[in-house]
Amino acid sequence: MKKILVPLDFSEQSEYAIKLASKIANNTEIEVFLLHMVEIPGGHVDMGSGSNFGIPQSMYYIEKVKKKIQKIKSQFFNESTTVKYAIRFESPYDGIFKFSERINPDLIIMGSKDQSILDELLIGSIAKKVARNLKTPVLSVNKDPKDLKIKELVFASNFEEENRKSFEVLLDVSQQFESKIHLLNVNTMSRFKSTRRSKEKMKDFLQKYGSPKHSINVYNDDSLEKGVLNFSNEINADLIALSTHERSGIFRLFGKSISKSISKKSLRPVFTFFI
Repeated sequence: MKKILVPLDFSEQSEYAIKLASKIANNTEIEVFLLHMVEIPGGHVDMGSGSNFGIPQSMYYIEKVKKKIQKIKSQFFNESTTVKYAIRFESPYDGIFKFSERINPDLIIMGSKDQSILDELLIGSIAKKVARNLKTPVLSVNKDPKDLKIKELVFASNFEEENRKSFEVLLDVSQQFESKIHLLNVNTMSRFKSTRRSKEKMKDFLQKYGSPKHSINVYNDDSLEKGVLNFSNEINADLIALSTHERSGIFRLFGKSISKSISKKSLRPVFTFFI
């Protein structure tokens, strides 16, 4: 992993995302990009003299943002960590999409809370468009990771080839925190596969990556959501990672989704991969 993007609005939740990005990037060669977006009110996009949000106001606002970002850099990141920033006068979707296209991040980290802009980005139509078009892993953080120690990490997936990109990003995170990865396949009545076949598939999936600290698990439950939650609670997981696929419906990310439901019911942060 080389680049992490953190959209921020200076809320408490975006600070959570910044803290986690610093925990991953500090003492590594990973670059962190902080992105702040200003959505101009309709009718004032030219910032001309007739606008309520004109050039003097915008310049003053930009200077304030720059000072806040400099404070964030000195507060959370080591001097050796490369932290860059950008300010965009665009909508959240356009800002994240265009900037991500330009820098090609390996991971996007967002804070998550009900009714916040970042929550809308994560679980609403904007995130769906960004994730579908960029195919970039997204990590949502719903609590302060100040004392977070990711020792037990759950990776729930169907372990198809298309999930390798998300798993490889997760491997980088696990190495930084010296985590144990618990590969998880949840069996339900409607999505049943024998234990032998499931374990063989997981072993084949893992073969490419040598021998990271891991366990292979098949868990039977009434639903995917309950299976992921119950297994994670049983092993006292520090982080839950879901690898999703819109077409297959393995984990439905949007609407009444498993990832949204898990993030609301669990105090643990949730890696949400949309591929």
